[in-house]
Order: sequence, then C-alpha cells, then structure tokens
Amino acid sequence: MNNFSRLDLNLLVTLDTLLAERNVTRAAERLNLSQPSVSVQLAKLREVFGDPLLLPAQRGMRPTARADELREPLREALEALGRAVAPTRPFDPAEASTTWRVAAADYAESAILLPALAGLRAAAPNTRLAVVEAVPSRMARQLESGEIDLFFHTSVGAPPGLHARVLFHERYVLVGRAGHPRLKRRPTLAQFCALEHVVVSLAGGGFAGPTDEALAERGLTRRVVLSVPHFLFMMSALAATDMVAMLPERLARGASGLRVVEAPLEVPGYEMAMLWHERRHRDPAHRWLREQIVAGL
Repeated sequence: MNNFSRLDLNLLVTLDTLLAERNVTRAAERLNLSQPSVSVQLAKLREVFGDPLLLPAQRGMRPTARADELREPLREALEALGRAVAPTRPFDPAEASTTWRVAAADYAESAILLPALAGLRAAAPNTRLAVVEAVPSRMARQLESGEIDLFFHTSVGAPPGLHARVLFHERYVLVGRAGHPRLKRRPTLAQFCALEHVVVSLAGGGFAGPTDEALAERGLTRRVVLSVPHFLFMMSALAATDMVAMLPERLARGASGLRVVEAPLEVPGYEMAMLWHERRHRDPAHRWLREQIVAGL
C-alpha cells in the first residue's frame, strides 16, 4: 500500500475495533478514548485507504466492501504482532496485575466463580476480576474480540469453534422454604403438580422449562405461578412463601432457610462448561486462570 508510511499502529487498532463494534461510541469505550478522538482517527483512515470504510446505518455503522476485505487480514496481523511482542517469561500470579473479564449468569457466579474467589485472591492479589452479564447471543463476538476472557454456559447451545471444558454435570432438586408443610417428605407426582411453582426465565417472562417438558411426556402439567429472571430473587421468594422450584443442586444445597428434597420425577440435567477463544488458548495468564477455576470446584 502506497500510504503505509502514513499509518501507525494506533490507527490500525482503532480500525480493528471499529470493524468489530460498528459503532463509534462503543469503539471509543473499548479503546478508552473520547468519541471525537475516534472520529478523527476514522477520518484519517478514510483518507489513507481512499474509502469511507464505515457508513451510517439504521443501527450503528455498516462496513464497505473494502472494509470487509480488510477485517480478517487486519485481525491476523494484529494478533501476530501481539504474539511477537508478548513476554516469553512464565506467568507469575504473585506479581501479575492482570484484569480478567468473564461472563456469567447468577447461577454460574454462585456455582463456579464463588468457589474460586478465595484461591484467586490468595495466589494473585494484584489482579482484578470483572464479572459481566452473560448474554448468549453475544458470546462468540465477545470472545473473538477479546472483550471477555471466559464465558460460562451450558455445553448445549455453545457456538462451534470455541474451546470448551466441561466443569460438571448439574441435576435438579425440589426446593421450598424450611418448614414447608408439603415438603416434609418427597411428594407424590400428583402433589408435586398441585404445588405453586416458580421458574427462572433468562429470556424473561417464560412459564415453562425442562421440568414441564418431562411432565408433558407423562401427559401432566404443573402450576407455575411466578416467572423471574434471576435465581437470587427466586430463592428469596421461596424462603418467604409456600412456592417451590426445581433448582440446580449446586445452587440449592446449603442455602439458608430452604429445604431440599428429591423430586418425584427425573428431569434431565445439563453440563456446565467454560468457553474461550483460540486467541487466548495458549496465553499463560489465561491458562492459569482456567486452571484456578477448575481447582476451585
């Protein structure tokens, strides 16, 4: 390219971020720059390449054909440069000041991250951990762009092409408040269906889940009277009422104010996995973090 001498690394990094985000404001946030600064750099990039690169669209910006051609070669070049300048010495957690970003729903926070926290803080006291909302539709993009380091999700539904490690198999148990009159012993199937149930609907507003599918196979239904988006509120609701719920066992065991009993039907469980992108697979710090999380389970 004739204009190569007019480019610097910062412009290339800005272009890579803009192509990933397709939004000047979000790109500025990721780059820790002001929006006007990113706009100025975009103007320089347009001049150098002789192409608009990104055009206004209904939501954010739309890349031109030239920008689409640049995206993969640019990312590969920046990743190669990152590997070239990366330190070769082993990762030392005691001296590290890394900030990790992981995506987890409240269940994964309690079942996976909480058990690992004490070990992480003791071994790497100068590091930081940011836990962000887990949005499955953003998983592949966030991991690919480096916005997050790890995503915790069920094995089913994980996008192809990501590295995955199954952490454990989870099963469901029946949970209600301590002293619940209908949970002194395992209820019959008819008693189970007659109870008032709570479900967690991560997408919001749903009143059915795996338990209802298992019941439907027997031609049965249950009374689902409350749908909530988070487990924390569900558990508070259970402790304060006579409602019950089918909960992941790791979340329910040891919970204050709640009683756990076996359900009168078998509901298929699921595998919980830790997911990450190839770009971080061989990074010593990232590998250490993964090992710490597994060790904490």
